[in-house]
Amino acid sequence: MSPQTLTERLPALFAALPDGRFALQDLEFEPLVSDGRIGAEVHRLYSTVETGENGPAAAIVRYLPGAQAQQHRHPGYELIYVLSGELRTEDGVYPENSLLLMKPDSVHAPASPEGCIALVVWEQPVKPL
Repeated sequence: MSPQTLTERLPALFAALPDGRFALQDLEFEPLVSDGRIGAEVHRLYSTVETGENGPAAAIVRYLPGAQAQQHRHPGYELIYVLSGELRTEDGVYPENSLLLMKPDSVHAPASPEGCIALVVWEQPVKPL
């Protein structure tokens, strides 16, 4: 059985949408420049606008080839599921279908030389160093 493509995988993530439909081309991305990120874009699923100043957030994050972030700290858990491409951190290289769990107070500076798309869930907002 071959691995599912991003287009095949994402609809399951959005099954709870009110009309039950989803298409990859429907996602609108905006630049993600917080924490000194370069070459990153975000499609917010929910954010601190809905959950409160220190509340959780979730998004589809697209790192364009060569994207990187400055080191930052996570006061709460961060969950990253790599949907396509590969993400690199100080701990290694995470290809498609990898799941990363960043524990509270962990520090990292993710990058993606070739680009990637990931589902990211933040328990609390990221803190710059």
